[in-house]
Amino acid sequence: MKKIIGLWLFWITVLFSCTDQQRVSPPVQKSITILDVQDRPIRVVATIGMIADLVKNIGGERVEVTSLMGTGVDPHLYKASAGAVNLISQADLILYNGLHLEAGMSGVLERLSDQKPSQVVAVTKNIDRSKLTAPPEFAGAYDPHVWFDVTLWTNVAETIRDTLTKLMPSAEERFQTQAEKYMLQLKDLDIYVKEKAKQIETSKRVLVTAHDAFGYFGHAYGFEVRALQGISTATEAGTADVRNLAQFIADRKIPAIFVESSVPRQSIEAVQAAVQARGFEVKIGGELFSDAMGNPHTEEGTYIGMVRHNIDTIFYGLTGNN
Repeated sequence: MKKIIGLWLFWITVLFSCTDQQRVSPPVQKSITILDVQDRPIRVVATIGMIADLVKNIGGERVEVTSLMGTGVDPHLYKASAGAVNLISQADLILYNGLHLEAGMSGVLERLSDQKPSQVVAVTKNIDRSKLTAPPEFAGAYDPHVWFDVTLWTNVAETIRDTLTKLMPSAEERFQTQAEKYMLQLKDLDIYVKEKAKQIETSKRVLVTAHDAFGYFGHAYGFEVRALQGISTATEAGTADVRNLAQFIADRKIPAIFVESSVPRQSIEAVQAAVQARGFEVKIGGELFSDAMGNPHTEEGTYIGMVRHNIDTIFYGLTGNN
């Protein structure tokens, strides 16, 4: 067992130390793995908190979950530390977004997935690609922020259920039961967001944020979405972007714009100042959780709590009503 872990750690370390031009291919091992872990939970490493939260709800006591990126961490800019590599090396299962969200790790994770397809899994792999958006400015890649459409996130829940079942078939009934229970909660959440959105006048359903993370949210729940930065926070906004967005806000008389927990608020404050310079007052309507959830052990530290917080904050910001 120690020899297997050592080899796993060796290849992870080599891959994480390679550039895109220096790719190393470990020995091909594509057989489905059934873990002999009946006496302990499956050790799962998830890149982002939203994935980790799904695993906890579906896996229950049969999983031990660690999220690489915590509160306020921007996955677009994240680089794996030595500690992260160590966590990955000890994991039975690694779950990642799979749509280039974790830009600094995507190449590594994809190559590991080729070698260990049942143990390194892109959770978006089963989403119908016709339901994904591919903004032209995102270099031909899909928008990775699929968790903002609750129905798409339900598909991810199914993928996680099936992945856990392959690794621990003895717990299939348990995983199925817990997944069904959680997906009912997701259905209720989707209804809640739709009903809350409908209470906002159509003309006021304009969501302005720091970076373009809310495209799926806008499509699913009827919002026009504008942002200062693009899909990835790695793209920098210039003064022309600030001016153009400020003019749009002033022309449309949008009452509120929103900061994000994982993006510095200075960019939105610059937009607010530019709007005021045009003779219109726009308020900062509150903080939204986009690429990271809230603090652990809070409502916003869960996926459902995060989504509810966001729609409640948007509703209050755009209407002034609680």
